[in-house]
Amino acid sequence: MLVGVLSVGMLIWTTFFSNVMMLAMEHDNFIPAESSIFSFDPYEINQGSSSYWIYGQDRENYYYFSYEPTAPYIFIPKVNKCQGFDRLNFKTWCDAKHGRGK
Repeated sequence: MLVGVLSVGMLIWTTFFSNVMMLAMEHDNFIPAESSIFSFDPYEINQGSSSYWIYGQDRENYYYFSYEPTAPYIFIPKVNKCQGFDRLNFKTWCDAKHGRGK
């Protein structure tokens, strides 16, 4: 019983369920290797015919889907020293790192 309650709570209070739906509905979607299906939170979604994430975050980092085949995303720590940092403008992300791929 307790395991069932904890499992339902995990689904409701994390981003797990929405991430599963996102991954199932759009083949371009993925969870960055540095993040987790339980903590990744896409905060800007493409509004075109495809619903893939453009910007996302988790507890430690911000992510930008860069569309590059060899490095499909970049990321930067939430705590950074970028002057003029804007989480919705990857061009302000000083010292961003390339993701490890899908």
